Amino acid sequence: MTLLRILVAVPIIALTLLTAVRSDAKDAAEPKRPNVLFILTDDQRYDALSCMGHPHLKTPNIDRLADEGLLFKNHFCTTSLCSPSRASILSGLYAHTHGVTNNFTEYPSDMTSFPLRLQDTGYETAYVGKWHMGEGNDMPRPGFDHFVTHKGQGSYFDTEFNFNGNDRRVVKGYYTTVVTDMATDWIGDRDSDKPWLMMVGHKAPHSFYFPEEKYQKTFDDVDVQYPKSAFNLSDKPAWFRKRLDTWHGIYGPLFDWRKQFPDKSPEAVKDFARMVRAYWGTLLSVDDSVGRLYQFLEERGELDNTLVIFTSDNGLLEGEHGMVDKRTGHEPSIRIPLVVRYPGLTKQPRVIPQLTATIDFAPTILDVCHAEPLEKVHGSSWKRLAQGDTSGWRTSLYYEYNYESQFPYTPNVRALRTDRWKYIRYPHGDGSPDRHMAELYDLSVDPEEDTNLINVAEHAGTVRTLRAELDRLIAASGDGKPDSMPIDEGIQSGLPEESIR
Repeated sequence: MTLLRILVAVPIIALTLLTAVRSDAKDAAEPKRPNVLFILTDDQRYDALSCMGHPHLKTPNIDRLADEGLLFKNHFCTTSLCSPSRASILSGLYAHTHGVTNNFTEYPSDMTSFPLRLQDTGYETAYVGKWHMGEGNDMPRPGFDHFVTHKGQGSYFDTEFNFNGNDRRVVKGYYTTVVTDMATDWIGDRDSDKPWLMMVGHKAPHSFYFPEEKYQKTFDDVDVQYPKSAFNLSDKPAWFRKRLDTWHGIYGPLFDWRKQFPDKSPEAVKDFARMVRAYWGTLLSVDDSVGRLYQFLEERGELDNTLVIFTSDNGLLEGEHGMVDKRTGHEPSIRIPLVVRYPGLTKQPRVIPQLTATIDFAPTILDVCHAEPLEKVHGSSWKRLAQGDTSGWRTSLYYEYNYESQFPYTPNVRALRTDRWKYIRYPHGDGSPDRHMAELYDLSVDPEEDTNLINVAEHAGTVRTLRAELDRLIAASGDGKPDSMPIDEGIQSGLPEESIR
């Protein structure tokens, strides 16, 4: 009887072992796909993090991501404007191809995106917070199973959100806290084994700046002055000086922080200081949010299988060259933070000095998530940079911005950024000679872009080389079409319409 039991049991054990081996082989052949937590701030300049050297703003939770993952030192947007940059993040394409060249255009309904591709390959996808493509539309967008947003800019306090197109209501509370609650609720309420994508769109630190009450006085004792570059404009294009008194200049209204303008008096710097301190204050709440999300995923046992990306859509000028806002080709405008944590990319913290850009997100995320790449992108996956392979990576990047009649304070901009050089030109828009003097900066000795070398004879050859490289990059991503742009109608002094500020 015992022998019979053994004979019966042997094939069952063998079958069980074979099944286990096959299962292990399948798991090895199909690597586990990570969740994705994509945290997007609005108008956060590259140095507005303590891990990037800010002297006053402390961001320990974001710094922890960098300490445990990747800190990208030279990350850029390809258009420093909310909607175009967000569309480039989703598509991996420059604005001239995806078509969202201003803040009033929807993401094309027939254009794919990395959330759509992840959704097609088995991910559950969600977006909560500021979307900002299509000012008056708060309805769900393709690519997301769960979609919560609002019209326009939203408010720092008590914003009206639209939940999946079914329920529009005011949610009481501070915006940053509210969207963090929404993100943790959705992740925590899931009953699926599918990997997930959660995109969190913060309002902070976009104007008008209103910190959470506990942070409203944090920086009151910090002395804030206009940057020295605001008064050193003699070698800069004339449009810099014309911009000084406008909506985007340091003597203008400063997003309502100055009520009487233009004001060039020395005492008026106090308005500028209050604005800058409020900007910093909103980011303290963002850091709190990152800490909450980190702890939430850690407690759920999901942290190490989640690709956490912290970044912004574009930068912001804080008085440099006499400017506020963004749009220009200068470093505070186009250079943005990027911090990434995912042990599946690297178990050792690493600083990435190479030039990366918003057009790299779509190809990278799909690469890390083992999804089919998009058929056409202008960016590249930086997965290999994270793993130490820098061979063949870009050594130059180009930037584009088109003149806006609604915000006529910045010309058409075409710029080239290399490891060492910045070259900026201002086309008129009709093929005639550039309307404004160009700019050239040697960033290796002039990181603040103080000294314009464009008319220094010894750099004439450098200008020709950089101009040729800029033209090459524009043509390479131009789909065989000429580089088109509106006519530069000049710097205007009037205020923008109140509803779009």
